[in-house]
Amino acid sequence: MPFQPPTRFNIAHYFLDARLEEGRGDRPAILTEEGALTYAQVQERSNRYANVLRDMGIEAERRVIISLEDGPEFVCALFGILRVGAVVVMLNPHLKRDEVEYFLNYTRAAFAFVDSTSRKVFEHAEPMMQHLRALAVVDDSEFVARMERESPEQENYPTHRDDAAIWLFSGGTTGQPKAVLQTHRSFANTTECYGKGVLGMSEHDITLSVPKLYFGYATGTNLLFPFAVGGTSALWPERCTTDALFDRIERFRPTVLVNVPTMVNHMLADPDAGKRDLSSLRLATSAGEALPEELHRRWNEAFGVELLDGLGTAEMWHIFISNRPGDVRPGTLGTVVPGFEVRVCDDEGREVPDGEVGWLWVRGGSRAIGYWQQMEKTQEAFRGEWYVSGDMVSRDAEGCFTYAGRGDDMLKVSGKWLSPKEVENCLLEHLSVREVAVVGVTDESGLTKPHAFVLPEGPPDDSTALAEELKAFVKARLDPYKYPRVIHFLDDLPRTHLGKVDRARLRREAS
Repeated sequence: MPFQPPTRFNIAHYFLDARLEEGRGDRPAILTEEGALTYAQVQERSNRYANVLRDMGIEAERRVIISLEDGPEFVCALFGILRVGAVVVMLNPHLKRDEVEYFLNYTRAAFAFVDSTSRKVFEHAEPMMQHLRALAVVDDSEFVARMERESPEQENYPTHRDDAAIWLFSGGTTGQPKAVLQTHRSFANTTECYGKGVLGMSEHDITLSVPKLYFGYATGTNLLFPFAVGGTSALWPERCTTDALFDRIERFRPTVLVNVPTMVNHMLADPDAGKRDLSSLRLATSAGEALPEELHRRWNEAFGVELLDGLGTAEMWHIFISNRPGDVRPGTLGTVVPGFEVRVCDDEGREVPDGEVGWLWVRGGSRAIGYWQQMEKTQEAFRGEWYVSGDMVSRDAEGCFTYAGRGDDMLKVSGKWLSPKEVENCLLEHLSVREVAVVGVTDESGLTKPHAFVLPEGPPDDSTALAEELKAFVKARLDPYKYPRVIHFLDDLPRTHLGKVDRARLRREAS
């Protein structure tokens, strides 16, 4: 059953204040290279952030931006915003000016917490903004002094469980990102169902994340889930590289690694991977994009750490299909997280038989309110209790799901459906392929043909010969119509603001 919080419910209490009430105030909540902050210290500092907002006249339901690197200030600002009943808008702190202007205009944010890195971009955008009242530069000496003067006490605003708590962002590959309005109820529900129920989070866990906190997947797994049980979140501000990640795993000794397929690939390619110490990990998670079976197999051989692939969306906040500790099936998403219900349907919304590919429908206690200023898309995606995803999946007789791809990424080739993921996984088995994305490109006859964009393990001696070899490799292992008609060799794959492969851009470039 979905988690049922009381009518008046603020997740600042659920995730933070309740730990002090349980007597866990002295436990480490955050680990950084500078040291640890306890739950009591995080609560006190978040109260000071809340008082800054109150002083600025920020009222309940107003949007407040966080554009900060991962660290204590991000966490304390987030809980401070929630305390006053305002709504958190998390942005990548490395956005460009036009992107910042878009988000400021679209969200109508009244206030923004930035640091000295993101300050200049916001200050250049600010004169064009109608709604932004002020910026707070959290590492500026004036703001630091102001925080010291603020009271360390503050009461939580009595938000309704269905009030918006955090805006997440969806899309961005074919247009501007759209805001998903997620409620206080949603964040607690998935924490109970997935964080506690599937991952088995406890106060003994230390989490470490590849994606940064502004990404909802990391907000949950590397902040809210450990906070809900008195665990510890390890944070560092720099961009995640394989060396930085291995170093932090050895330094912070996390028990849960929050990972993504791209970094799984990079870790496996690291020449020193076999020498690094991952013994502290009890499990790792993978989400954001489908994890190819070949990568999963190589991960198991290299590291021996259980890797739980799963599927979640901003519209349902987090993971609702997942592999389980002790029951991992590489190449699949696993089974439905208890508390959610998933159907596989045809274009008319009728369930399809096991084994057939169809559209993913899901319902549960984490369904979003809808999209901000996107009524048509809201009506298309949210149908009563159900959210109709753009993802296509299949389900076997045991209730285990396999990802086929985004509906707009699925290809109709020679009159038959083709899943790009199947071709990508096949190509990854070739020793010359480090990373690959397959998309459909319309040819001069108006027909869709699969193109593969390949990051080779090294510069090919003869790219034409390697391309033909890769085509033959796929033909020998899959149905002949599935082989990529064109192979493009790249140095890197383009990515969206959330770090996912920008398949729309690849299609445009190929065309």
